[in-house]
Amino acid sequence: MSARRAAEAFRAVHGAPCEGVWAAPGRVNLIGEYTDISEGFVLPLALPHLTWVAARRRRDGLLRLHSAAAGGGVVELRADRLAPGAVRGWAAYPAGVLWALREAGHAAGGADLHVESEVPAGAGLSSSAALEVATALALDGLYGPFTDLPGLARLARRAENAFVGVPCGAMDQTASACCVAGHALHLDTRDLSRRQIPFDPAAHGLRLLVADTRVAHALGDGEYARRRAGCEAAARRLRVRALRDVPYAHLPAALDALRGDAGLRPLVRHVVTENHRVGAVAALLEAGDPRAAGPLLTAGHASLRDDFGVSCPELDLVVAAAGEAGALGARMTGAGFGGSALVLTEEAGAGEVQRAVAGAFAAAGHRPPRIFAVAPGEGARRVG
Repeated sequence: MSARRAAEAFRAVHGAPCEGVWAAPGRVNLIGEYTDISEGFVLPLALPHLTWVAARRRRDGLLRLHSAAAGGGVVELRADRLAPGAVRGWAAYPAGVLWALREAGHAAGGADLHVESEVPAGAGLSSSAALEVATALALDGLYGPFTDLPGLARLARRAENAFVGVPCGAMDQTASACCVAGHALHLDTRDLSRRQIPFDPAAHGLRLLVADTRVAHALGDGEYARRRAGCEAAARRLRVRALRDVPYAHLPAALDALRGDAGLRPLVRHVVTENHRVGAVAALLEAGDPRAAGPLLTAGHASLRDDFGVSCPELDLVVAAAGEAGALGARMTGAGFGGSALVLTEEAGAGEVQRAVAGAFAAAGHRPPRIFAVAPGEGARRVG
C-alpha cells in the first residue's frame, strides 16, 4: 500500500483527484497496559503499519466516506447532523472526528474521504486510533490548521469516547500522533507530558516481534468499561484522584484498606505494579540495557492475566511458547481478550521463537498466528 495507491483509489471512488493524503500508524505498547484509564504511565511505540486517508473538501456539507477494507459503497452523512450514537460501524470513527472538531469550535466542513489501511483490525494494535488520527490530520489539512498533533490526538480520543462510545484512555491516539521513529514514547496520561526514549532493538542485537493471535477483540462489549469502573471505584475507596496516586511502596497498605472487596484488590495491584514496571523499563532503555526489560514484560503479562483478567488462552500460549524457546520476555499488548502479544528476543534466536509459537498454535488446534518484526516508527504526517 502507499499514498499513491490511496490517491488513485480516491479518484476511482469519488470521481475527482484528492487534495492530499495523510497517514497515521498503529501502535504497540511495550509496557503499561490499562494504566491510562487510571491516569498512569505508558510506553508505546508506533508501528510501521499505516492507515492512509485521502481527502478532498466539499462545499455542500456532506461527509462521504469510503473504506477499501470495509466493502460496500460510500457512506454519506451530513456534517451538521452528526451526533453520538447516530453512526454505526467503521464510519463512526471518521464521522466522530469531524463531530469532535466541530464541537470544539473548529470550522471543519464536508469532505470526501477514502481510507486504506494495513493496520490489522481487532489485533490490539490501535487500528481505530490510526483511522481517527489520520482523519483528524486530513481535516486539519483541508480546513485548518486548527491545532498541533497532541491537540488532534485529544480530539480523536474525544471522538472515540463520546461519539463511538468506547471509554479508552489517552494512549492510543497520542502514540499514533506523536511517536518518533527509533524511540518509545513515555507518556504521562494525566497531564499528557511526553518523553521520547531511544529504543533501537536491532542496534542491540535484539528483535521485537508481534504475534497476532487472530482472535478478534471488541472493546464495545463492556469488559473494558467494567474494569475502568472498577479502577475508579477503588480510587474513591482509597480517597485518591486515580490509582496512579497510590505509590508502589504503599501498595500493601492500599490492598489492606480494600480487604472487604476482593473484586477491587487485584485491579489495584495490577495498575500500581504496572506503573512501576513502566518506570523500570524506561530507565533500562535510557541506560542502554533493553535486554534487562524482558522479565518485566513477562511479569506484566502475568499481572494482566491473573489480576486484571484480560488475557485469553491464545495470548498465554504465545507468552509460554516464546519463553520456552528462549525469548527474553513476552506479554499481551492492547486491551486483551484476543489481539496480539509482544515478544522481545535475541535476533539470533528470533526464528526459533517464531517456529515455537507457530508450532504451539498448531498443536493446540488454533489458527496460525501472524508473526512479524517491528521497529519503532514515525507518527502521523502528511504523505501525499
